[in-house]
Amino acid sequence: MRIALIAHDKKKPEIIQFAIAYKYVLKDHQLYATGTTGKRITEETNLPIHRFQSGPLGGDQQIGAMIANNEMDVVIFFRDPLTAQPHEPDVSALMRLCDVHLIPLATNIAAAEIIIRGLERGDFEWRKTINKQKESDK
Repeated sequence: MRIALIAHDKKKPEIIQFAIAYKYVLKDHQLYATGTTGKRITEETNLPIHRFQSGPLGGDQQIGAMIANNEMDVVIFFRDPLTAQPHEPDVSALMRLCDVHLIPLATNIAAAEIIIRGLERGDFEWRKTINKQKESDK
C-alpha cells in the first residue's frame, strides 16, 4: 500500500513515536510524507520515505494530486485542531479528496492505530481492486 504520513508541527513528536512503534508494519509499504515530517521520521526509523515539499510550501497539494490520480491508498495526517494553520485551505482540500476518492484517512493517533492494525491484517486489500478498476478505466 502507498501511505502518506503528514503531521502539523505540534504533532510531529506523536507521528514519530507512531512510526517507531509501527515500523514493523510500515516497512512493508511505500511511504510518502511532507518535507519535515518525512525527514524526521526517516532520521528516527531509517524507513525509506519519498519526501515532498513541506505542507505550507505545497506538500499537502502534492499528496492531494497523488490521491486525485489514484496513486495513494492511505493517509495518516496528525492534525493540530487547536492551532490555526496558514495552509488550512490545502488541508481541507486534502481531506475532501480523501472522501471523494475513498481513501482511508486518520487525523489522530486513535484512528491511525485502527488503520495500521487493519493494514497489518490485510483489511485494505479492497484498495487493490479499486486500483485495478481505475487503471482499466484509463
